[in-house]
Amino acid sequence: MHGGAPELGQAEAFARIRLLRSPHIGPISYAQLLRRFGTAATALEALPDLAARGGREYRAAPAERIEREVDAVRRVGARYLFHDQPSYPPLLAQLDSAPPILIVRGDAALAAKPSVAIVGARNASAAAVKLARDFASALAEAGLVVVSGLARGIDGAAHEGAMPATIGVIASGIDVAYPPQHAGLQERIASEGLLIAEQPPGTEPRGSHFPSRNRIIAGLASGTLVVEAAVKSGSLITARLAAEAGREVMAIPGSPLEPRSHGCNHLIREGAVLIQDPADVIELLSTFDGTPRSTFREAAGGFDYAPDDLAEAEPADIAGLLTTAPVAVDELIRQSGAPAAAVQLALLELEIAGTLERHAGGRVSLV
Repeated sequence: MHGGAPELGQAEAFARIRLLRSPHIGPISYAQLLRRFGTAATALEALPDLAARGGREYRAAPAERIEREVDAVRRVGARYLFHDQPSYPPLLAQLDSAPPILIVRGDAALAAKPSVAIVGARNASAAAVKLARDFASALAEAGLVVVSGLARGIDGAAHEGAMPATIGVIASGIDVAYPPQHAGLQERIASEGLLIAEQPPGTEPRGSHFPSRNRIIAGLASGTLVVEAAVKSGSLITARLAAEAGREVMAIPGSPLEPRSHGCNHLIREGAVLIQDPADVIELLSTFDGTPRSTFREAAGGFDYAPDDLAEAEPADIAGLLTTAPVAVDELIRQSGAPAAAVQLALLELEIAGTLERHAGGRVSLV
């Protein structure tokens, strides 16, 4: 999603925020709309038409709501970071699902430095918490920035150990402290490190926000280290997302008698790199060239649509090929025989009408 950033005027910046906050607009449809219409202001005008072709009426986010949001961002000393600005995190920009707009407080330059994500159990053992803190401290000393999600347990310990070389990614609005007992830590990260939110201010964290937050954590770093985690845990989702993004996946092994170690041991068995001390991480990431040595994979075929064609395309008739079962976009292109851009445009119309859902790995289904 990176591109030569033109100086973004205030009106277009406002239109971009409004576009992203409008119903049924996600990172992929946002990018496609900007490619098709050139500016967010023009895309906003086109939304009712696109939705009508998808069979629905459409109302964009009210301008007053965006005005209130912009005021709230200013009030807490935060700022917006757009996908094509030079200070947007370069590794995160490589993801198809990268948030087109981030809200940040603190030192944005941290996001351009080599970084490692450290994640793990909320109910971590005392030994694992100490390990996370010590690892984070050693990695920060070696020049790495430590990224985590401000949760209790491993996350909090990693932030504390790495301070101030740390990035906290939260599932709430930039002005909402979650969990409440980390309010002090969150404020410290915002003033000494970097705090990142994708949700508008005032947003309380919901279940669906956490996987979104995890993709940002995995996307910011060249590798993710899992310190301690059960087999069904959010940390393993972050590890999978890191693998999907072609990043290094690392895990610290634990006792087979401790259920909180089973997730890490499972990752190692599946091909994550076994880590025993911070030097292993430093060695692995200092030579990282975009080809991970971990063979842990949750491969998802991404989909690369030809952006230039999107401006001239006529939508293909593909509604009949879709069901509620997710199918790969390239499969739809194959079966419809239509040009890629025409299929993408048809999907865009259905998505804006609220009848299409996007899934990981470039797959789509009817809602």
